[in-house]
Amino acid sequence: QVQLEESGGGLVQPGGSLRLSCAASGSIFSINAMGWYRQAPGKQREMVAFITWGGSTNVPDSVKDRFTVFRDVAKNTAFLQMNDLKPDDTAVYFCNAAVVGGPIPYKYFEVWGQGTLVTVSS
Repeated sequence: QVQLEESGGGLVQPGGSLRLSCAASGSIFSINAMGWYRQAPGKQREMVAFITWGGSTNVPDSVKDRFTVFRDVAKNTAFLQMNDLKPDDTAVYFCNAAVVGGPIPYKYFEVWGQGTLVTVSS
């Protein structure tokens, strides 16, 4: 019983910025990592950022000059800062979390958010 709530999507002009948030709530013992993925119409879901709760990050070369991932451990929240957005960045952005939690005895599992739409258009 862990939920992820994403926010921050919307319509932005090319060259603009957005910050997405992903807040985890529920029966959480610990968070191992969170990842951001996106899926554009007709395309496969791809990872755009990953962060361990220890702070290690992985951002693909395709977006590393524009996207930054960070987290607020106290708030169980991960963020994706996206700058210099391009029309090709238009997609539904999903958050994924690897957590230990649920009813006791705790278990390791992954949970997905519902997605937030980012549209880059003039």
